[in-house]
Amino acid sequence: MERREKRQVRQSALNEVAFRRYFPASWFSSLGSWMLRFLLGWSAWDLTLSASWVGITAALMLAPALVLSPWFGILSDRINPRYGLVVSMVVHGLIALGGAVALWAGAFGTPILLSLALAMGVVTSGHSPMRLALIPLLVERAALPSAVGLSATTFNIARILGPALGAALIAGFGPGLAFMLATVMFAIAAVILLKLHGIGFREPRPREPFMQQFIAGLRYVRREPAIQLIFAFTVLNGVLGRTVVELLPAFAGGFLGGGSRELATLTASAGLGSIVGGLILTRQQADTERLLNLVARTIAGAALLILGLFLGSDLYRLGALIFALSLVTTIAGTGCQTIIQLSLLESYRGRVLSLWTLFAMGAPALGSACLGILTDIFGYTVVFTITAGAGFLMLLLLYSRRSSLSGS
Repeated sequence: MERREKRQVRQSALNEVAFRRYFPASWFSSLGSWMLRFLLGWSAWDLTLSASWVGITAALMLAPALVLSPWFGILSDRINPRYGLVVSMVVHGLIALGGAVALWAGAFGTPILLSLALAMGVVTSGHSPMRLALIPLLVERAALPSAVGLSATTFNIARILGPALGAALIAGFGPGLAFMLATVMFAIAAVILLKLHGIGFREPRPREPFMQQFIAGLRYVRREPAIQLIFAFTVLNGVLGRTVVELLPAFAGGFLGGGSRELATLTASAGLGSIVGGLILTRQQADTERLLNLVARTIAGAALLILGLFLGSDLYRLGALIFALSLVTTIAGTGCQTIIQLSLLESYRGRVLSLWTLFAMGAPALGSACLGILTDIFGYTVVFTITAGAGFLMLLLLYSRRSSLSGS
């Protein structure tokens, strides 16, 4: 890994003109995304009353990244990623519009639900690499922790507002109007991005065939044990933290016996925890060793909190535990992303970040599907106790390899 100065002064991304111009688009994009995710998750429970189907729906919204993220990562190295984000907003809007039309036509059932979830998974696999590739082009290196933390904060404030709006609209007017409002959010984000002239351009580079570029990216990662270590921490954090968040519809319906109000409350708790976690990340320096220690401590906290989830016998206790779990999960996830952003060479940025996205999204996708099915068979307590114990042992193993980062 390229040697870099590890300690730098803290710098706010909001001091960068380019980032300030982009920032409103990220707000509307995140708000629309969380509304749509909430509506699809709520619909899965409402249609089936099954944790398995909730897990499968969550997996479809994440699993396409396992196949498509590397391709989109190469594409994000070739084009202005702002253009990719515009396309993403258009497709997201069409998915939300499709949900509204299906509901009003009386055709919304499990096949439509799964199709929309899969379509969202496909477009998300392109959106994430484009967004991750664009942010470093908007700020200086010293402002990267701030930019990543602010992006996480934006995303997770939307995690509160999106489901809250969705739940209110479902209760008052039905889910069709909620799907339409999500469509409007994506349209606004697309318009803002289209007006951001002069942002996201790179120096032109010779273009190799896609497969050749992909293999070169894999070889780069293979040469860098520190990047491999952060990938492993990302997977572990995804299984321990994000998996529980993806299964919140099942927790609200099966564990608490509630409906859209309880799901919105738990999702808001998760969002509030993520906001605090993102703000904590904005206060960190561009120091990879300190960030790794912070990641390890928060993943350990996630394992302990999963063991404590079953103390949450009512909505508010469970909400408090979900808040804490989401807080540490966000710190760990954004910390891993920041370490990757600080460590890799610019010429490989899109490809490496697409692989990171693959692990960040693939782990909770597979985890939510598997744990949802196992929970229906063995119950919440057994499955999550074993998951927490195995996760803590894996954390000890990974942390013992931290010298690969400090020696880079």
